[in-house]
Amino acid sequence: MAGGNPMSRYARQTCLPEVGEPGQVALEAAHVLVIGAGGLGAPALQYLVGAGVGRLTLVDGDTVALTNLHRQTLFREDDIGRPKVEAAADTLRRLNTDCTIDTVAAPLDPVNAPGLVARATLVLDCADSFAVSYILSDTCLAAGVPLISASVLGVAGYAGGFCGTAPSLRAVFPDLPDRAATCATAGVMGPVVGMIGAAQAQMALACLTGQTPSPLGQVLTFDMQGYRSSSFRFDAAPEPAADLRFIAASQITARDFVVELRPPDEAPRPVFPHARRLRLEDIKSGSGLAPPDGRRAVFACRSGLRAWQAATHLRQTWSGEIALVAAGDPIST
Repeated sequence: MAGGNPMSRYARQTCLPEVGEPGQVALEAAHVLVIGAGGLGAPALQYLVGAGVGRLTLVDGDTVALTNLHRQTLFREDDIGRPKVEAAADTLRRLNTDCTIDTVAAPLDPVNAPGLVARATLVLDCADSFAVSYILSDTCLAAGVPLISASVLGVAGYAGGFCGTAPSLRAVFPDLPDRAATCATAGVMGPVVGMIGAAQAQMALACLTGQTPSPLGQVLTFDMQGYRSSSFRFDAAPEPAADLRFIAASQITARDFVVELRPPDEAPRPVFPHARRLRLEDIKSGSGLAPPDGRRAVFACRSGLRAWQAATHLRQTWSGEIALVAAGDPIST
């Protein structure tokens, strides 16, 4: 092997009764899909590759920026402007040449998610996007694939094991947050991201090697403002109906009743040519919204949060089909 004697390389983990030689064989046979090669992905990917996971597929459509470097430790200043998956893959291949690294330089969406998840042994959600988390949870639940998902903001966050043999993320977090704070708007501490990303890696390795108790059905929370951590299990949480699902913009049809919630100064071009522009406040006040019977209502915004809130309000008085689109930032022309 290019990386040397595997029994010597992994001796410090195979000597553990929780891993052993069967666990190491399981790691080498595993294919882990990692969504997001940023702050959470940096520690998680390094530990997975270091542990000898056989194949990783990295999915991220973003490029390295200077403002990433305080927490995205896979990258260096000369990586600025490069696709994150390419820069990350270069570093990871130097760490362990026996690990196969595949890259997808595109965002995860409801179109590509099923095919990517179907080929994976386990999925890591390191995107820190609630739209991506719900897309992955719905996809992993349907495919029976374990999902290790995490989120960080400021100095707090969580990591949890969902799907597979456990309830989905919707069973624990049935509703989106009240506001769309992000790392860009609210800030984030690098070491906190690193700590939670490392927890994701440990949960993934424990799942792949069959350790007990299983990390599936467990949520770990961290609050470094008061240096507190806690955990809880949710094995018996009821699985709710996934009523409000995300779709890709490409899945909108001419028959859909489409509402663009981003104003023109935020998105000069609506998500669909015939979309009606409304504010979330308009929908909450009950004005300007009357989806015809038999047509699907589609709400679109940047992150998916306004779409979720609009759909939740409409659901109180309308029983038709509703879909959500997290359109992201407008593409400059």
